[in-house]
Amino acid sequence: MFYLERENLLVRFSFYFFRTLDTIIERLKSSETRQAAFQEIVGQFSKPLYQHIRRYVLYHEDADDILQNTFMKAWIGLDTFRGESKISTWLFRIAVNESLSFLARQKENISLSNEENDVANCLMSDPYFDGDETEALLQKAISLLPEKQRIIFNMKYFEEMKYEEMSSILNTSVGALKASYHIAVQKIQTFFKNLK
Repeated sequence: MFYLERENLLVRFSFYFFRTLDTIIERLKSSETRQAAFQEIVGQFSKPLYQHIRRYVLYHEDADDILQNTFMKAWIGLDTFRGESKISTWLFRIAVNESLSFLARQKENISLSNEENDVANCLMSDPYFDGDETEALLQKAISLLPEKQRIIFNMKYFEEMKYEEMSSILNTSVGALKASYHIAVQKIQTFFKNLK
């Protein structure tokens, strides 16, 4: 009984959520309602985008800056959004690009060995981190992955994105994504086996 009620509630929420997004997209097209509609988008997507960005960068302040840049680029590029993809896909693509740009700028200043050690320490001392030691070790293992595998692993494992959506965001074939994810999982499993 409870399961059916919960299932029914989820169906109604999904219908409302997507109907609301369709209305927001329509309101984005009008100069009179554009700003209010964009504020609703910021309200709906700030938390998931922040969490997505945070999987790439160590510090809250950096993730916050990237989130701001993501929304600024989205606002500036509203006229280029044609509605061929979901607005969430479009926003996540901007967030990924901003995160990668940030990481490219930072890569020159940070050595890999420093990054490995910083991940667990940074997470455990971060007031926004609510995980435990195992989560910190998982994040450390993820930090050892090559950048592309790290991104793919985070999208699939933490965000539970479908390969088709990831393909749209990353402009990569589904087959390549599946292979990268599989290799990333193997590397993480090896990391944990070596801890024993």
